Amino acid sequence: MEKPLVGKIHSLESFGTVDGPGIRFVTFLQGCPLRCLYCHNPDTWDAGRPPRYQMTPEELLAEVLKVRSFIARGGVTLTGGEPLLQADFCREFFRLCREEGLHTALDTSGAVFNERVCAVLDYTNLVLLDIKALRPELCRKVSGSDGRNARALLDELERRGTEVWIRHVVVPGLTDDDTLLDELVEFVRHYKVVRKIEWLPYHIMGVFKYKELGLDYPLTDVPPLARERIEAIKKRFEGIFPC
Repeated sequence: MEKPLVGKIHSLESFGTVDGPGIRFVTFLQGCPLRCLYCHNPDTWDAGRPPRYQMTPEELLAEVLKVRSFIARGGVTLTGGEPLLQADFCREFFRLCREEGLHTALDTSGAVFNERVCAVLDYTNLVLLDIKALRPELCRKVSGSDGRNARALLDELERRGTEVWIRHVVVPGLTDDDTLLDELVEFVRHYKVVRKIEWLPYHIMGVFKYKELGLDYPLTDVPPLARERIEAIKKRFEGIFPC
């Protein structure tokens, strides 16, 4: 007998409003290969940690359908952690959602790119692609990865014509640099599938989780990005991409 496909799920959010268009059912999957300096969900890193929930795609869909009327103009989003560590689960869940006429969004760093990931894209309406840094050396410093797979994923999404929203965290002293931001915009503006850039201000709301896990927070001396600065960045590029 074939072993049932079970997803390791960190948490569920029934009425998400920041992970794709409209009101969405957001599922945070357990496990991530990156170690971003500013990560606010370090409790999702360890793929071997006992998850809060273990569900089959059918069981997760049943939870989604309980709030279907609320997400009718939104949809479902898989995030993490890094959801593509559980690509087979993502694919089957999205397949079931598409059968129900639900919009599917994948929030990913692009850290994983292989045939199983491409199979997930067969049932994905929107990808929220978090580009940590465009320059490989800076990306490695920020996340532990050079970002090569994220660029390969973006190329694949362009080939497929799948809509993409770019996400980029602006961190004082790391990625908050006009030259770096210009380079990123110049890079992604040539992709027809990129419809939007979300400039995300660095914050410290997840610092308490590091203390709970007994971890040292890497950016202790870095202040949150000022609201005025993120508004200035949005204005700087408003003629190129909506923000």
